[in-house]
Amino acid sequence: MAENLQAEYSDVLIIGAGISGIGAAYRIREKNPALSYTVLERRAQIGGTWDLFRYPGIRSDSDIFTLSFPWEPWTRPENIADGPDIREYLTQTARKYGIDEHIRFNTRVLSADWDSGTDTWTVQTEVDGEPKTYRGRFLFFGTGYYNYDEPYRPEFPGIEQFKGDVVHPQFWPETFDYTGKRVVVIGSGATAISLIPSLSETASRVIMLQRSPTYLLSSPRVHPVVQAIRKALPVRAAYWVVRWFNAGFVMLVYALSRKTPGVIKWLLRRNAEQNLPQGYPVDVHFKPRYNPWDQRMCLILDNDLYSAIADGRAEVLTDHIDHIDADGIVLRSGERIDADVIVTATGLQLQALGGIALSIDGAEVKPQDRFVYKEHLLEDVPNAAWCVGYINASWTLRADLTARSVAKLLAHMDAHGYTHAYPHLGDVPMPEKPAWNINAGYVQRALHALPKSGTHRPWNVRHNYLLDAIDHRFDRIEESMVFGRVEAKSAQSA
Repeated sequence: MAENLQAEYSDVLIIGAGISGIGAAYRIREKNPALSYTVLERRAQIGGTWDLFRYPGIRSDSDIFTLSFPWEPWTRPENIADGPDIREYLTQTARKYGIDEHIRFNTRVLSADWDSGTDTWTVQTEVDGEPKTYRGRFLFFGTGYYNYDEPYRPEFPGIEQFKGDVVHPQFWPETFDYTGKRVVVIGSGATAISLIPSLSETASRVIMLQRSPTYLLSSPRVHPVVQAIRKALPVRAAYWVVRWFNAGFVMLVYALSRKTPGVIKWLLRRNAEQNLPQGYPVDVHFKPRYNPWDQRMCLILDNDLYSAIADGRAEVLTDHIDHIDADGIVLRSGERIDADVIVTATGLQLQALGGIALSIDGAEVKPQDRFVYKEHLLEDVPNAAWCVGYINASWTLRADLTARSVAKLLAHMDAHGYTHAYPHLGDVPMPEKPAWNINAGYVQRALHALPKSGTHRPWNVRHNYLLDAIDHRFDRIEESMVFGRVEAKSAQSA
């Protein structure tokens, strides 16, 4: 009890200082200027994902005009931005709006327990190895869905015998020098696709070793249409037009992929043929077995992967690994690849709520047992929101909708004197469906760890920004919600 008396209190505790956390801090303060907030950040600086990933070629896999905040326009010319530039943008934005003054760095959140007697959360953290307690009325999980500690590492027989370097992109050593070395990148997802053109600039040989191909969509780094819009209109107007232009393009490609997959297959294959050497076996290395957007489509910049292959700086092998020995990789086909460096771009592991242990009055809450309400609240969990982006569009498009919804909820609670709010399904029958409707390996591996989606609103997790934006505009804040208050002494003195 003595520890709780000394705990630092804030009206809102935001976990994570990446895009989600910074966006939430701005929106909550914008609509609720009287509320106090604290951002708890595990890392030593701002950025979240964009601070974690430091591998060569790291960049956004969606356009920066929708990935940046609608209230702080991106001013550089790039349509697709590099990781360091995104991290710098987040840092400058947090500083500009005073958000950085509310961040507690090197603070790892371990658990959060809701006390229904005082309607407050008690959050246990670790700061430089020492325990520290925070208390707050509302929790906002800006933790994303990556497991920052454990990437996905499939077993490769014999990899411990390899005498070269084995590197996972999630933990890329900043001083690692691959100049003049033979590099094999295992994987064909977004990480491998962005790594290979960069590695091929100085490595002696770069091979992308994939079990199966991925659909690749090329985008210009600096988009001529976007630049024309920005030249023709004032800054603020141009920014909004560009955001909707880019968001509309992504939604159109996704819709066509679902409705007319043959057309999209033909367009993507034709682009590959036009940018690869004549006679290149496109159907072997760039013809997936599934339809476009059954898995997430990968973005390449100005056809850079195809250019690296055409120039002889990179190559693709489609095969399965039999085993790894001291000098390289032996494939099931019998072919071997000699290597100095093996990069295991084998994917991510997902987890709910940043792996934080959640409980209500001491009873464990398992996120996978709860339905998701309006894509950001959990069934019967009071005063807590989790920000999760789209699978088929920019993360920030939904992150900003989530932040605005939470800010609106807090204002409603304050106006009516409520101290708790939670969505309640009750005895209403609700069929389940996957929250993420793609067949990507990292999603299929984590279905047991993710919250549940229903089949109709407000319990339906969908990935359609246009419909979500309309729903947000006409949202009924009390729909399927329970509100209440504690009449006891204030949470701060409890």
